[in-house]
Amino acid sequence: MAKLMLRNVRLAFPALFVAKGVAADPNSKPRYGASFLIAKSDPQVKAIQDAIIATANEKWGAKAELVLKGIKAKDAFCVHDGALKPEYEGFEDSMYLAAHSATRPTVIDTDRSPLAEVDGKPYGGCYVNASVDLWAQDNQWGKRVNASLRGVQFVKDGDAFSAAAPASADEFEDLGVSESAATTASDAGDLF
Repeated sequence: MAKLMLRNVRLAFPALFVAKGVAADPNSKPRYGASFLIAKSDPQVKAIQDAIIATANEKWGAKAELVLKGIKAKDAFCVHDGALKPEYEGFEDSMYLAAHSATRPTVIDTDRSPLAEVDGKPYGGCYVNASVDLWAQDNQWGKRVNASLRGVQFVKDGDAFSAAAPASADEFEDLGVSESAATTASDAGDLF
């Protein structure tokens, strides 16, 4: 197993506060996870590759090189070429590492204080640091090199991956609670 700290990578498909199942498989077990986009030119891509090789050597020893060729042929690594996801914004010219966990990862702010879902960050499109463990799978489902998500630290804002930005509080009127508003609502009667 190899520990990696991914630095200043872009967050995609976060499930950091609530575990989610796989949409294509209604029987899948809910889990936490995210994908982390890394520019192909970033030196971290080489560090990930080296960690995958070290993980394979630890698991399969002298057979590691041969096993890795088979894993590569099936694209069964935790890191993939973003060109395989042309339909998703931000994936072009990037590699992405997908990491998951059955337990909720640590999620912290820039000052290392805990974050909750209500804080609105981290979000898909922002930049984060991510702590992951690489591990080799060798069971009835095949041979792979996977990543377990340990923690995420918000680094800075980025363009959100969504169709629309959330509404600002300034868009709404300050209604306050007044006696006339309460009376009008209660006098409205049954509408349906």
